[in-house]
Amino acid sequence: MRTRSYLAYRFLSIIPVLLVLSFVIFGIIEAIPGDPAQIMLGQHATPEALEQMRHSLGLDRPWTVRYVLFLGRLARGDLGHSILSGRSVLSEIAEKVPATLELSLVALLLAGVLGVLAGFLSAWRQNSLFDYFAMFGSLVGVSIPIYWLGFMLIILFSLNLGWLPTGGRLAATIEFQPLTNFYLLDALLSGNREVLADAIRHLVMPAFCLATVPMAIIARMTRSSMLEVLNQDYIRTARAKGVRTGRLLFLHAFKNASIPVVTVIGLQFGYLMGGAILTETVFSWPGIGRWLLDGILGRDFPVIAGGTLFVAAAFIMVNLLVDLLYLFLDPRIRY
Repeated sequence: MRTRSYLAYRFLSIIPVLLVLSFVIFGIIEAIPGDPAQIMLGQHATPEALEQMRHSLGLDRPWTVRYVLFLGRLARGDLGHSILSGRSVLSEIAEKVPATLELSLVALLLAGVLGVLAGFLSAWRQNSLFDYFAMFGSLVGVSIPIYWLGFMLIILFSLNLGWLPTGGRLAATIEFQPLTNFYLLDALLSGNREVLADAIRHLVMPAFCLATVPMAIIARMTRSSMLEVLNQDYIRTARAKGVRTGRLLFLHAFKNASIPVVTVIGLQFGYLMGGAILTETVFSWPGIGRWLLDGILGRDFPVIAGGTLFVAAAFIMVNLLVDLLYLFLDPRIRY
């Protein structure tokens, strides 16, 4: 019953967070220079046409009235319509989200597997050559700017070696009608090996580039958490009783060290969802990040507000799921 109450509390707490965030976003958008009516009609529009367009968009009303109307539409699930395309913001989000989710999940898989493995081995072989090499690599991974790494990967593997495509999700010569817009899933369901292979080739560089920073953070957190657990008394007792090394590391140490690691992985997934702007821009990946950047550059205010709120809601939901995972990782935890 306590868990259910906690879940209800967490779901209800999302509402005030999104309200505050919507107010901040709306205030920032109001401070952005630029006239949406001018953007839609062009530089040669007449004053009468501009005035009529501002009236139709509600721009001639006070910002408080427009904010209340914005909240009303938000309560109905209406995020407005894009100024540049004229399409519903919600429909554009539904179209762009699969690309970002696919990229983020593959990057998270790379970061989680390689980061946890590197941190685990570093803790097991503390102060070894591998430990020094892994921690130095994690420091470099945190320090390298994503856009610089992306350009270097393109120059090396696309322009010089010609192994991988420079960007996009599929080659222009391939004709493919996706069902869910998750290209890997659609290719597997349809049994199209050509599309699957080409989609993987297009995913390699952006996924690795996006996974670099989370991989380094996960590796360092796994190492520090494992070292803390390995120094506990019950680990020494298990060693004294002759418990095998593999059983000791995996069942006794890693399971208890995994809670902070899971927290970091969950937070990094939220970072990947919101921080994919640079990666998607460098690799021409048609996802939420690039769509948001185009909206910012084009002063498309409904796109900026709707996209930012969606990313924030996704980040909150990921944190909630991470909290629920604690119940399975540690039965002692009660909410």
